[in-house]
Amino acid sequence: MKPTSIRLRSGTPDTLRGLTLVSMIVYHACWDLVYLYRLDWGWYRSFWAGIWQQSICCTFILLSGFCWQMGRHPLRRGLMSFFGGAAVSLATLLVLPETPVQFGVLTFLGSAALLTIPLRPLLSRIPPRPGLVLSFALFLVLRDVNKGFLGLAGVPLLYLPRNWYANTLSAGLGFPAPSFVSSDYFPLLPWLFLFWAGACVGVWLRLGRGPGWLYQRHSPFLAAAGQKSLWIYLVHQPALYLIFLLIRLCF
Repeated sequence: MKPTSIRLRSGTPDTLRGLTLVSMIVYHACWDLVYLYRLDWGWYRSFWAGIWQQSICCTFILLSGFCWQMGRHPLRRGLMSFFGGAAVSLATLLVLPETPVQFGVLTFLGSAALLTIPLRPLLSRIPPRPGLVLSFALFLVLRDVNKGFLGLAGVPLLYLPRNWYANTLSAGLGFPAPSFVSSDYFPLLPWLFLFWAGACVGVWLRLGRGPGWLYQRHSPFLAAAGQKSLWIYLVHQPALYLIFLLIRLCF
């Protein structure tokens, strides 16, 4: 008997998302210590810390694309993510006006989900394996579009017109103006194609074609956290601020 989508929804993907949430919370705790409390920690600005940060965001976006395929209410979840991102942007604009969050990961996830809904009939015609290869290839080629060029592994292949990088609207698409600042920046390009790559994997696994371990719940705690990822994301930074404030008051 083939595994069902219900079993898959509470299996390894939610466990992975819960594990990624833990990694994200630790990463943001370190960010608070370095940038808010001025901890002198050179490693946090190193290449390996950047790899850590990228592993978190890439995993979240892939899994979000996958869960978009599995979810029953994509419009509701898309709106919740989008307006959750708007709330984060407003809060950081008030608290950290020098480096607010503009077009952060929640705004992107909501935008990607909402944009994919009307495109679903078209995307569903693409077989999942070619769709995965095409989506991931486009993500790699567009990976440095925010820096002004198309390329591979940071090597420019084609420089883009500078007048594309004009204003706030262009920044949301993936073409930020030189003056644009954001402490958490995930525009539609290139990240929409990584989201679609995850959606292609979701089609494949929804049909029960994945290995059996993907359909098992390896950690009930992490799986439960993964299913509540939006709410945990929204409250984790205020909770970290409160914890660090209490530590300062006590010591």
